[in-house]
Amino acid sequence: MKRDTIAVILNENDMGRIITRLAHEILEKNRGTENLVLVGLRTRGAFLADRISKKIKEIEGEEVMTGFLDVTLYRDDFRTRLKQPSVEVTNIPFGIDEKNLVLIDDVLYTGRTIRSALDALMDFGRPARIYLAILVDRGHRELPIRADFVGKNIPTSIGEEVRVSMTEVDKEDAVHLVKTPE
Repeated sequence: MKRDTIAVILNENDMGRIITRLAHEILEKNRGTENLVLVGLRTRGAFLADRISKKIKEIEGEEVMTGFLDVTLYRDDFRTRLKQPSVEVTNIPFGIDEKNLVLIDDVLYTGRTIRSALDALMDFGRPARIYLAILVDRGHRELPIRADFVGKNIPTSIGEEVRVSMTEVDKEDAVHLVKTPE
């Protein structure tokens, strides 16, 4: 366990089961893959979107178009919080007009990142509907945003944060509850 870790909330097996469940819930809500597209938020939301897309192909036998979105330049704290912003590549190689779009991220906290993502998506077109899929909802919303699909609710207190690790960038699949650095 990492030094600042209070608890390991999810392990690799837990995350695999949640991804499978999220894929099934998305398919159920959309009634299959017709008109469905996935867009993951950089960084870990993009990896989750890719995994959910692969799981949907495994379940339905059909590919779902999947893109990746970086919202750094859309954030309301862009100039105040981020001294040297790290801008990653946005890659949505398909039209989103009139699509049922599932926006995917790892942790839902204040709702500000999702608000930024919605602003960014409108630059790409007008989806018929936007759903939100989240691996972990930790509460403490500042905006009226809620997820349609939630992997796990993890209530946190002040002084705690949720850290998602994924093998693609962190060499492990896990969700840790950690003490916030003072």
